[in-house]
Amino acid sequence: MESLATLRYAKVTPRKARRVVDLIRGKSAGEALINLRFMPYRASSIVEKILKSAMSNAENKKAVNPEEMRISKAFVDQGPVMKRMEPRSMGRANVIRKRTSHITLVLSE
Repeated sequence: MESLATLRYAKVTPRKARRVVDLIRGKSAGEALINLRFMPYRASSIVEKILKSAMSNAENKKAVNPEEMRISKAFVDQGPVMKRMEPRSMGRANVIRKRTSHITLVLSE
């Protein structure tokens, strides 16, 4: 039995989210929750919410104990990029890219 949770358009860059997701891939859900709680990265709180959602989905499906499930798949895809203009000297402009990401976690027995 698998349980899936996805967050789309998360306001965190994919590179920073992948750094957190790579650390928890393959671990049990309970162990991953503890690790995420004490990580110093901003993306860890976002991934923690997704993991709790996947565990809740598993509980609603009447699967095995969600704490004992493992993170079988975890990946981060790039979402759309918001572009903002910043004025520079002599009438020029810089483009600021505000990147978003789609984060997916899959729990399995």
